[in-house]
Amino acid sequence: MKTGNEELKVVVAMSGGVDSSVAAARLKEHGYQVSGVIMKIWGGETLSGEVKRHACYGPDEEEDIEDARQVSRILGIPFHVFDLREEYRTEVLDYYCREYISGRTPNPCLRCNHRIKFGALLKKTQESGIEFDYFATGHYARVEYDRDGGRYLLKKAADLNKDQSYFISSLSQEQLGRSLFPVGNYDKSEIVRMSAHYGLGVEKKPESQDFIAGEYGSLVEAAHPGPILDKQGNTLGEHRGIPFYTIGQRKGLGIASAEPRFVIDINAGQNAITVGAREEVYHDELVASDLNWIAVEGLEQPTRVKAKVRYLHPDAEATLTPLDEDEVYVKFNEPQLAIAPGQGVVFYQQDVVLGAGTIERKRK
Repeated sequence: MKTGNEELKVVVAMSGGVDSSVAAARLKEHGYQVSGVIMKIWGGETLSGEVKRHACYGPDEEEDIEDARQVSRILGIPFHVFDLREEYRTEVLDYYCREYISGRTPNPCLRCNHRIKFGALLKKTQESGIEFDYFATGHYARVEYDRDGGRYLLKKAADLNKDQSYFISSLSQEQLGRSLFPVGNYDKSEIVRMSAHYGLGVEKKPESQDFIAGEYGSLVEAAHPGPILDKQGNTLGEHRGIPFYTIGQRKGLGIASAEPRFVIDINAGQNAITVGAREEVYHDELVASDLNWIAVEGLEQPTRVKAKVRYLHPDAEATLTPLDEDEVYVKFNEPQLAIAPGQGVVFYQQDVVLGAGTIERKRK
């Protein structure tokens, strides 16, 4: 992060939380001309089920906007609210519903970062006449320029327990080149202390929870009961709709069994879910598409990496083998739990993100 250069202008995507608030404070302290922006994305949809507080997409949005506005007042920086409800519905919500209805497990955070936060929000900011050199967020990650390779590198955060490089692994070279992640070199505890030091008043605010604060209405409408099967095709019970299930799920199946049962397959065409024993949820290979290479232009030969198949899963030793320009075969050293089509898979070499893709199927 450059210091002492007051000619550089940066827009900070704020959320009302401690991370983006401290990001804005740090940038101002280092001499940047800082402006705060926030997205208005909540469409007021009807939710069923348990409604969680401070979801990324939910009815607490106005409270978060006011928190971000107050932080901007404290810092003495301009603050702007941009209405992206239409873009968010088209790019994230519709995608989210399509994927679940088709029996896949989407990752809306990856989609939102690429298409909305680092896409539509940047475009809206530019169209509003706000001038800026860089775009910053409160993500726990780091970006560096590799002069030898001539590419921007996305790296894990210093605080590996908070690392969010997985969630921004779909960013392009152009997006990374204009991005700053001011909290990426710090532990979460340090960020909380900084918030108190700057007097921002958000250090005790709960962190954002799940993407949706309850069961989204369109999924409820599209859900139809169907059979829960074992591997032999015997009917064990009835599910309430495939949009509410994911590979590896155990809770909420509603079937009696002497041994724990887990979802091992989802067949949208037959509206059926297949369950099995825990060991049947593990697989050691997958095929990924929709590839985004960051540290390299592309993959030409088998390459050793560590791969992460879900955000909360640990990195695992694997070998990547290119199949064509937009598909790669991933063979793990050890079987991995709950590889789910639709989820993102991210490839690391040490702390550098080599690239990422979307899981298409569990086997070659």
